[in-house]
Amino acid sequence: MASSKNVVFDIVGTLVSYDHLYNAIDRRLGDKLRAEGIKPWLLGCAWMEAAEREYTNLSLSGRYRPYAVVFEALFYRVLTFGGIENPRSFATPEDLAYIMEEYQSLTLRPGAAECVQKLRDAGFTVWAFTAADIGRVSGYFQKAGVELPAENLLSCDTAGVGKPDLAAYTPVLERLTAEHEGKIPWFAAAHMWDVSSARCAGFKGAYCTVLEKEPLTELFGDMDVIDDTLPGMADKIIAHQASTQ
Repeated sequence: MASSKNVVFDIVGTLVSYDHLYNAIDRRLGDKLRAEGIKPWLLGCAWMEAAEREYTNLSLSGRYRPYAVVFEALFYRVLTFGGIENPRSFATPEDLAYIMEEYQSLTLRPGAAECVQKLRDAGFTVWAFTAADIGRVSGYFQKAGVELPAENLLSCDTAGVGKPDLAAYTPVLERLTAEHEGKIPWFAAAHMWDVSSARCAGFKGAYCTVLEKEPLTELFGDMDVIDDTLPGMADKIIAHQASTQ
C-alpha cells in the first residue's frame, strides 16, 4: 500500500537530545559520582532506561502513569543500582528538584530543525507522538523557534497507553490512514524499539542512529529507511516516497 506524506516523530531522544539533562547531572553531582566510580552520563542513561522500562510495565498492566512521574520516582533506586549505599544521603531532594527542573529545558538536536524543514518543503506534514507531556514538548519546539501546531502534537497521556504497546500507535495510524485515502503514514525515531513497534502496528518506518548508533536489526527487524543523521533520514524518506508514487 502506498505511503502518505505524513511523518510522525518520536520527540525526546529523537528530535530532542538528552544532553542537557546529562550535563545537569554532571553539574550538580558530577564530582561526587566520579568519586564513586560512576560517570554522570552513564547514570543518566541508566536512569532513562529504567524509567522507560517501568513506564512501559505500568502501562501494560493497566496502571499508566505519566513518564515524568515515573522518571522522578526512580532516581534513588538507580543510585542504589550504581552502588551508592545511602542514596538519599548522597543526593538531596534539592539535587533531584534541580535536575528535574533542568529536564524541562532539553534542546533540539543539531539537524533536527533542518530535518523538519526538509520534509515540510517536500510537502510532508510533520506530527509528534510522545510519551512526554504535551506542554513540555511544545516548549522544546517554541524555544528552538520551530513551529509545531498544537493539533499535530499527540501524547500517550491522552489515551493512557504507553509506547511500545501496539495499542498506543493504532489510533494515530488509523486516524492518519483514514484522513489520507488509506495511504500509510511514516513513523520516525532514534529509538529502534519505538520505530520497530510502530512498523509492527502498520506504519512505514524511518530510523536514525544518532542516539543508539547500533540499529540491531537482528533483534528489531528491517526498516524502510535508516540514516546516521536526521537530515539524511529526511532525504531518504523523501526519496523513498518519490520512488513509490
